Amino acid sequence: MVVGRPGAGRRTARCDNRPVTSTDATVRQGLLRRGFALEYATLGWNVVGIVVLAVAAVSARSVALAGFGLDSLIEIGASTVVLWELSGTGEERQKRALRLIGAGFALLACYLLTQSTWVLATGFRPHHSSLGIAWTAVTAVLMFALAAGKARTGDALDNPVLRTEGRVTLIDGLLAAAVLVGLLLNTLAGWWWADPAAGYVLVYYAVREVREIFSGEH
Repeated sequence: MVVGRPGAGRRTARCDNRPVTSTDATVRQGLLRRGFALEYATLGWNVVGIVVLAVAAVSARSVALAGFGLDSLIEIGASTVVLWELSGTGEERQKRALRLIGAGFALLACYLLTQSTWVLATGFRPHHSSLGIAWTAVTAVLMFALAAGKARTGDALDNPVLRTEGRVTLIDGLLAAAVLVGLLLNTLAGWWWADPAAGYVLVYYAVREVREIFSGEH
């Protein structure tokens, strides 16, 4: 006859119950670390970008590159808000963070509308900028990758702040692509108006995000 060891059943019960809680906590901590890493990567790239874009904008006399530097400042602000939100909990904290990101979208829309209108009205033609073309090309690819990562991580965490800021990063990537296309068309075909025209499309997207955030649809 085989006799079971005393307490074996109790140890099994504990093992059956522990993985549910510990695994969930481990997965969540991993997702939070990924969220922090994505935001720090965005923050670091845009801090460097401000310096690079300032040099490129001055040398090429490019309004688009100078404006894209302002967009980098807005992205830095949005990433800082998310880092603050991820470090705490609470519905009120999330609502405040969303409002701050919504304000960032509004600033971005105002900047794009003002810059695009001014460039079209004045017919301003920038010089060729190899540095600007290279930086915006790499930035577009990186921002699209970061935006996708934030969307997936935000969905996994059920965190609307991270998801919304991911859309700020997406707009940053779209704007980088628009500036890149504008620089290339200006260099290759003399189509100086391509960049400001693309800016109006992004204005619509940014305004839509502001409306959704402040109407509570997020």
